[in-house]
Amino acid sequence: MPKIKLITGCMTVCLIGSLHAQEQQQNGETAVYIKGNALLIPIGVVNVALEHQLNKKFTIQGDVLISPWKSFAGHELQYYSASLEGRYYFNEAFKHWYLGANIAASSFVLQKWNYWSNDIYINEQTGAHYVKSNLYQKGYSLIFGITGGYQFKVSDRWNIDLYATIGTSQDFYKGYNRTNGERYDREDNKFNRSGEILPYRGGIMISYKLK
Repeated sequence: MPKIKLITGCMTVCLIGSLHAQEQQQNGETAVYIKGNALLIPIGVVNVALEHQLNKKFTIQGDVLISPWKSFAGHELQYYSASLEGRYYFNEAFKHWYLGANIAASSFVLQKWNYWSNDIYINEQTGAHYVKSNLYQKGYSLIFGITGGYQFKVSDRWNIDLYATIGTSQDFYKGYNRTNGERYDREDNKFNRSGEILPYRGGIMISYKLK
């Protein structure tokens, strides 16, 4: 979708620009860690990140998440997101407790958790009845949140980063009937819009120091 591509592109440019600017500084050593989320690997979901030190207590991190499942346990679960986060460490960068401000954009084809049953969905406009388990949603989200976490060293180059993020998600989506591919929620081709506060990131990042 054009908006998702634009936002993701801007986030990538900002991240690359910040990293380049910091690498030009000669005020002292800065560290860079590459990371992978150990909690998501067993279910085939890829979540990788790059965290770059800006100064003694601040870092910036960019990450991507890819869930390619057209069907997972009988439910659509295609989810692609990119996020950019600034972190403040209370001790020093990459050590112990921190807080972060996060912005993310995502594109998805999934079945919401409250559609996993065989309850009946009624279209209030047309009066049509549908079985919820046959319905899924397709769209994109813009998300803003706050991260809390704890990072600690296990060796000279390896860290473990425990974190969770909660925020407000603004979702734009269309609902489809799996049996015939048609819209179940409305007769025109417009997006539905919803907003909610929810946890949207988290896990255990295994981190390796690149420099």
